[in-house]
Amino acid sequence: MKSTPHQHLKYQICVSGAAETGHCNKKALDQAKRVGREIALRGAILLNGATTGFPYWAAIGAKDAGGFTVGISPAETEKEHVEKYKLPIDYLDAIIYSGYGYSGRNMLLTRASDAVIIGCGRIGTLNEFTVAFENGKPIGVLLDSGGTTSMIKDILKASHREKDNPKVVFESDPKKLLDQLIDFVKEEKVVKI
Repeated sequence: MKSTPHQHLKYQICVSGAAETGHCNKKALDQAKRVGREIALRGAILLNGATTGFPYWAAIGAKDAGGFTVGISPAETEKEHVEKYKLPIDYLDAIIYSGYGYSGRNMLLTRASDAVIIGCGRIGTLNEFTVAFENGKPIGVLLDSGGTTSMIKDILKASHREKDNPKVVFESDPKKLLDQLIDFVKEEKVVKI
C-alpha cells in the first residue's frame, strides 16, 4: 500500500477538566469516557494535562477504544510528576514533562491542540478555556458535566466577548460535540487529513 507524505498526521484534541471531581455532575466521568472514546474513534490523538479526574477518565475512554493519548505534565521529570504533583502515569502513551508548573503546562497544552474540549472543571479548566479562546482555537464546552462549564456562557456575555471566537460550541452529547469540533479543525488545516 502506497502512503502519502502526510498520512501520519492526526488531529490533536485536548481534554480539559477538573482533577478533583467531587463537584462534578454524577454522569460527568461517564461523559469523559465517551469524549475519549469519540476522539479515538476519529483517529485523533487525545491530549490532556497528565492528571487525575475528568481528563484521566477521558484517557481511559480513548485507550478502551484503541486510541493514542499524550499527557503534558506540569513537572520537569517523571519522579517529580509522581512524587511532588501526585499525578498518574497510566493510560498515557507518552508524557511530555514541561517543567512549567500548572499555568505554563496549560498554555503549552492548549496551544499544542487543534481543538479543546472543556468538561467539568474549576479554575485551571477556566484558565485553559481562556487561553484557547484568546488563541482562537475551536472549543467544545461539554454541558451538563458541571463545574465551570455552566458559567462559561455567562462569562463570555459579561465580558462582551461572546462573538470574538465563533468556534465555541456548547453541547451535552460527546459525539455531537466532536462532530462540530472536527468540522472547525478541518477548515483550519493546510494539509487535509
